[in-house]
Amino acid sequence: MPLIAESSYPLLNVFWWMLWFFLFVIWIWLLITVFVDVFRSHISGWAKAGWTLFIVFLPMLGVLVYLIAQGGKMQERQVEHAAAVQKAQNAHIRDVAGNESTADQLTQLSALHDAGKLTDEEFAGQKAKLLG
Repeated sequence: MPLIAESSYPLLNVFWWMLWFFLFVIWIWLLITVFVDVFRSHISGWAKAGWTLFIVFLPMLGVLVYLIAQGGKMQERQVEHAAAVQKAQNAHIRDVAGNESTADQLTQLSALHDAGKLTDEEFAGQKAKLLG
């Protein structure tokens, strides 16, 4: 029975290359995630340097040990980081939008009413909305 050459199944070759390529992409993503978490964690500089050296010189073992030792806290740190980013973004939006106080808005509303641009009903409705 003759051996069938590997090249006689080109679709299988494509499958294996795709599998190895995606495993490589997942590995790079995992390395980057672990490095980001190492530097985001609240450990000493020496501990960060130790983890970094461990991951650089023994990548498979280093990542697996890090995930076992620190894996439970990685998600907590990610959530804290996302909350801090959201808080900073909200503060920036409020700062840029020019957050006016209710008193300033009532003053502007009163000026429009006094100028005759708002009727009594419109003024009362807008005032109720502001105070509401």
